[in-house]
Amino acid sequence: MEKVTPFLMFQEGNAEEAMNFYTSIIEDSQITSIVRYGANAAGPEGTVMQATFTLKGQEFRCIDSFVKHQFSFTPSFSIFLTCNTEEELDFLYEKLLEGGQALMPLNNYGFSKKFGWVNDRFGVSWQINLP
Repeated sequence: MEKVTPFLMFQEGNAEEAMNFYTSIIEDSQITSIVRYGANAAGPEGTVMQATFTLKGQEFRCIDSFVKHQFSFTPSFSIFLTCNTEEELDFLYEKLLEGGQALMPLNNYGFSKKFGWVNDRFGVSWQINLP
């Protein structure tokens, strides 16, 4: 085995929007490759057939699924962010919460100084922690 990479499947054709959003709010992050569906391809032209991006060095893969599934993202799998400062945590929590849903509002839950859990506007779940 070479490596293990988290894989995100977007069903609304917004994989590129999500990647742009994530890499814009998390430092040292970038989109590393995008392959798009062309004309007469299996998916809608211009949508993401496959892409990779990194968040603080962690690689992710994603696609726009043209097949409608009976499932989407679930909070049982989340991306866990460990922040260095309260300002960083507050910024990320607020940005990820825009258009999303708070699962655990920012608070001291006893296991960290400050913690929050959100589903972002794309349905991806994020745990944001200040140890």
